Amino acid sequence: MRLHAAAEPLSADTLEVPRPGAGQVLVRVKACGVCRTDLHIVDGELAGVPCPITPGHEVVGVVEAGGERFAPGSRVGIPWLGWTCGECQYCRGSRENLCERARFTGYHLPGGYAEHLVADERFCLALPQRYPDAQAAPLLCAGLIGFRCYTKTNDSRVIGLYGFGAAAHILAQLARAEGRTVFAFTKKNDLQGQRFALHCGAHWSGGSDEPPPEPLDAAIIFAPVGSLVIDALRNTKKGGRVICGGIHMSDIPSFPYADLWGERRIESVANLTREDGARFMEIANNVALRTEVTTYPLEKANAALADLRQGRLSGAAVLTP
Repeated sequence: MRLHAAAEPLSADTLEVPRPGAGQVLVRVKACGVCRTDLHIVDGELAGVPCPITPGHEVVGVVEAGGERFAPGSRVGIPWLGWTCGECQYCRGSRENLCERARFTGYHLPGGYAEHLVADERFCLALPQRYPDAQAAPLLCAGLIGFRCYTKTNDSRVIGLYGFGAAAHILAQLARAEGRTVFAFTKKNDLQGQRFALHCGAHWSGGSDEPPPEPLDAAIIFAPVGSLVIDALRNTKKGGRVICGGIHMSDIPSFPYADLWGERRIESVANLTREDGARFMEIANNVALRTEVTTYPLEKANAALADLRQGRLSGAAVLTP
């Protein structure tokens, strides 16, 4: 399923099976998660999309050929970060997620809304066997970006999650397993979403217009709504952090300096590193995370995107060829 122009539906295109080049593996796709970043790409909210492009960066598949790191038949995950230069200051400083020339799966490189794709074997991840293919797919972005956000909260005891979708529903379980207190914020009057948050381990859930039961040590914002930054700041203690986990967000409105004062901090999270991937998959192997998924046939990718766009999902959407 490929995007030929921004804001147009994906089309079902028939292509030859790609051949892996040096250092690449050919992967037969078993499942591919549908991420909000895919929506930003399809809806034209991210610049530089080389149409036509196959979206999808939460790819679970089986190696069929190529490479040396994985034997044929190995199950692998292909995440968002697909290639880095290895030479810039960020790569040399262990911050490859900020690489000046990074290329991303489903954005610059063909993604997993397909039956086959090739990928740089250095950026593929081994996956915990405890998760079936469809349930493993959301770990590759919702899980990974949530984990990177989580690491930036340090030892915060009370964490607020704004926007309870694919990433938050995984992170709530991890944070609770590690003894944190989790408060979930949804759209106003989203009672179904609030029940889902409680089901996933949140200690409290309410609308983003409601105050939490106690002030937050840190907040993580997954919803692409800039005004939530101000709400989170006002609910966060002195010295607390507000972490913005999305690749795209609406403008943050003006707010008084008093909301930031007290050594509060606003910070964004960009992409991920291979080290993030290895660390998170080790945790996912040891902590039984439930990924709530709704599966769609590959040819129904436009329907899955529409359901995500309209907020009709609990958890994550996953495409299966």
